[in-house]
Amino acid sequence: MVPRESFSSVAKAELCRDKISRTCCARAEAYGVLLFCNTFLPSEIRIVTTSEPVAKRLQRLFRRAFQISFDQRPKEMLQGGKYVFSIIDPDKLSTILDTYGYGKDQLSHHVNYAVLEDSCCQAAFFRGAFLAGGSILDPQKRYHLEFATSHYHVAREIQPLMAELELAPKTVVRGASYVTYFKQSEAISDFLTTIGAPLAAMEIMNTKLEKNIYNKVNRRSNCDMANLDKAVAAAQKQISTIQRLRQSSLWDTLPDTLRLTAVLRVENPELPLSQLAELGGISKSCLNHRLRKLTELAGSCD
Repeated sequence: MVPRESFSSVAKAELCRDKISRTCCARAEAYGVLLFCNTFLPSEIRIVTTSEPVAKRLQRLFRRAFQISFDQRPKEMLQGGKYVFSIIDPDKLSTILDTYGYGKDQLSHHVNYAVLEDSCCQAAFFRGAFLAGGSILDPQKRYHLEFATSHYHVAREIQPLMAELELAPKTVVRGASYVTYFKQSEAISDFLTTIGAPLAAMEIMNTKLEKNIYNKVNRRSNCDMANLDKAVAAAQKQISTIQRLRQSSLWDTLPDTLRLTAVLRVENPELPLSQLAELGGISKSCLNHRLRKLTELAGSCD
């Protein structure tokens, strides 16, 4: 049996179908990958992914952004389900660092906003961040999307960029990682749509709609069951009252209307008052009045 793909895998595969067109957006996306990948140092870049579509996109992305190739490129998935890419060549590293305005000997992990001035580049940056360091839970279980970096300043400095895109995530420290996350379905859908995964966003909203419909039906069913339980309990109490009257001397003195109502109730214990009143050819308020009268008379028998 083939295992079902995770929702993260499906979302990332959709993102990887997006064409790499403008050089500025390619560099912005690669920037997101680098700041949220495993290792980004002046001496080494190392990117690890378990996604085959991401692995294929990384090679196209770095060629488009920097006109370079990886020094280590996996021909196939390594044991343990991972693809590993690395760059250690000094000239290639220098090209990448120069692109983002970093020094060759020391890399300060801050966000260079000059690379991300346009909204299209900002969206591309967060696409890269999600591809390298992100995950999303199956919306059938619960709503949660996150991406993590080991760089404190990066986690802080992406907040203004998020605000420009009208997104408002939260952040938390988890071990040595700084995690940016969304927990509301609408926010997750907005984020996925922004970075280029509208189908995944639609799946979340469809799932939410299905959940809402199910919950509404379930609440109504529970309410109907509760009302039915109350009606059954009330009917049993009324029948018990009538049984006490039948065993007393008052039964033979009851008016025909009360006696007929009592018989109607005993013979139809499952009917709610509205249907019982209709069966007896009287109004519900009249039926209620007669049943209360029977209860009062039964009380006088105690």
